[in-house]
Amino acid sequence: MDAFVNRLLDLVPAKSRIGLWMWWFGHFKIPLVGHVGPRIVEAGDERVVVVVPLRRRSRNHLGSLYFGALALAADVTAALPALARMQERGYRISLVFKDFSAQFLKRADGDTHFTTDQVAEIREFVDRVAVSGQRENLPVRVVATVPSRYGQEPVASFVLTLSMKASSSK
Repeated sequence: MDAFVNRLLDLVPAKSRIGLWMWWFGHFKIPLVGHVGPRIVEAGDERVVVVVPLRRRSRNHLGSLYFGALALAADVTAALPALARMQERGYRISLVFKDFSAQFLKRADGDTHFTTDQVAEIREFVDRVAVSGQRENLPVRVVATVPSRYGQEPVASFVLTLSMKASSSK
């Protein structure tokens, strides 16, 4: 099934490909991602920005983004550049998060944007793992903001250690 999806993705313009791929992944591989509904705002060479809308499915009893939705969005934001690189190059690499740390600074009481500025570093890391065949780790920083309420002031920050090992490449 994954090969079929990859062939279909090759027909889609590069700019739309990662969003479509995330939709497919969120509905068929990890349904919780589809349920919370993160959207890609920016997926460039330097940074990735994912937004999680504050709605009934993602908020807690206090009207702010639920802890689980915050964690899920940090996970998606940190993994997206690696998954995109793997899909782009045809690498078969297992990806997990070795650890997760979070610092909650304010209530995320609006649509919350999750940003990582380590895209180039993550891409190089994926290429290195594909060649080495060894398990390697990379700490990835993600910052959450609520631009409609607090501008670019962080409401939370995360560090997730991306742990990857190549099963076989291309």
